[in-house]
Amino acid sequence: MDVLFKISIVLLVGILGGRLAKRFSLPNVTGYLVAGLFIGPSFFKLITDQDVQAFSIINQIALAAIAFSIGSEFELKDMLKVGKSIVIITLAEAIGAILLVFIVTYYIFDQSFVFSIVIASMSAATAPAATIMVIRQYKADGPLTRTILPVVAIDDAVGIMAFGIAMSMAKLSLGSADSSFLQMIGNPLIEIFGSLILGFVLGILLTYVANRANSQEELLAMMLASIFAGTGIANALALSPLLTCMMLGATLVNLMHNSNRVFTIANDFTPPIYLLFFTLAGASLHLSVLAKVGALGIGYIIARAAGKMLGAALGSKAVKADDVIVKYLGLALLPQGGVSIGLSMIVRQQLPQFSEAITTVILFSVFVYEVSGPILSKIAIQKAGEINGAERATDNILEKTIEQAC
Repeated sequence: MDVLFKISIVLLVGILGGRLAKRFSLPNVTGYLVAGLFIGPSFFKLITDQDVQAFSIINQIALAAIAFSIGSEFELKDMLKVGKSIVIITLAEAIGAILLVFIVTYYIFDQSFVFSIVIASMSAATAPAATIMVIRQYKADGPLTRTILPVVAIDDAVGIMAFGIAMSMAKLSLGSADSSFLQMIGNPLIEIFGSLILGFVLGILLTYVANRANSQEELLAMMLASIFAGTGIANALALSPLLTCMMLGATLVNLMHNSNRVFTIANDFTPPIYLLFFTLAGASLHLSVLAKVGALGIGYIIARAAGKMLGAALGSKAVKADDVIVKYLGLALLPQGGVSIGLSMIVRQQLPQFSEAITTVILFSVFVYEVSGPILSKIAIQKAGEINGAERATDNILEKTIEQAC
């Protein structure tokens, strides 16, 4: 079957899934994922694992665009007010997940130290894509929403660093490490700061050329060129494309006077890419993993969710955040996807003796969290009363402007 024809099937099935999801008051993302599951290897086999691999460029573009959009939330004047609080909350929820997963796998399920420390570190990362899509669909805004966005962004950096340290500890435990403690700490730091520096440099260049764009078409082309360049260079240098593109967006929003022009174009261009991304993500899920996972996988799911929710609540309380953040932030941080799968590929290369067990648990976790995560995110913002908050905020600004004019 022709590749373009398969892409058309993915798009049409994704649209149908989104419409059905709306009928049941579910987020569009859940509809895309479930629709993808039905056309994937688990059911009708219209999309095979080889097709999913062939379409990997779509995944890279979607994740890069999402990271770029997240960067727009890092306005310096706002971050100076809440930056310390965000970092504390992020560290608390990530450490909460790591600790609880380690305790459950090592002490309750009697797994080895290497297995437990590596899979625990992989529990820290949150997949931002689904949560961001839910926020956009429901035009959410408010204290919880404004906390979710920077937390899921920083969360990836924390997850990458935790994984790097865990892998080094695992190798030391196995006696296969040929690196010092300094290298154990340094390698993740190089990846994180290298990605941020690359994103900053590209952000300066994009700001310069975007200010001189003569049309919307030029602006769109420049933005895409910057995002693609950031992703490609980061891949070539073994850096993080997500952090690079996030920093690219953050640099632009702080340096460009009318940066909304760029982000508005991005929001208009990306919906079909996101639809493809999530429908393909659903097609890559395998129901067969459910039969293999056993009690360990269920224990991992529960421990990760409990760790993130407890950590987020404790971190939010520590910085005296709003009650809605304390109560509901953890629910919005559960999706797990691309980053964790990417990390499992590294485990396969560097610790092959543990890769099958770790990959099975992670794939099961991705399956559960990718389907349930958007629903839980919607519940969180609904309970916080922030659905359609962006529209209410715009109306309030208009009312104040009219009052001042009168």
